[in-house]
Amino acid sequence: MAQENLAVWDWQVRLMHWTLVSCMSAAWITSDMPGAAHEWLGYATGTLVLLRLLWGYVGNSYARFGQFLKPWATTRHYFSQVLNASAPRYLGHNPLGGWMVVALLSCVGLLSITGWAMNTDLLWGYAWPVRIHVAIAWLTCGLVVLHVLGVLFTSWQHKENLVKAMFTGNKPKPGAQDVS
Repeated sequence: MAQENLAVWDWQVRLMHWTLVSCMSAAWITSDMPGAAHEWLGYATGTLVLLRLLWGYVGNSYARFGQFLKPWATTRHYFSQVLNASAPRYLGHNPLGGWMVVALLSCVGLLSITGWAMNTDLLWGYAWPVRIHVAIAWLTCGLVVLHVLGVLFTSWQHKENLVKAMFTGNKPKPGAQDVS
């Protein structure tokens, strides 16, 4: 018997997610190339961050920040459950994943702002804005690695394909022990 699924990630969240992945990857590749591609990719990523922030307040329940941002005490408790292999399955973002969304959106937003700022007349030619931009880029890369490892670990732990869910929008319906 096939397992029933529930629509969790709406098409807007999935489109923004994969477009942001594509733009960030292309921005990384073009970071040392001449031309305006890197700059325009930065504007695109900044726009995507703004759209995701808006969608975090007006989107469906699983897209809303209020649904997946948990207090630090809850997040610490969840982390201890992860370490003890007793973490419950969340239908939406788990507490660590929710804060990772905030961290990644913050870094990508800061990358867009610092990229724009260092090309203004006020900051053109100074080294420190470039250093800040590069440092945030490397921090973002580190967070992306943690995010991917977290997705793979959680997929393994709960025996569900979270990458597939981010393409289809569907996850298996919650069981008795799951958090919806």
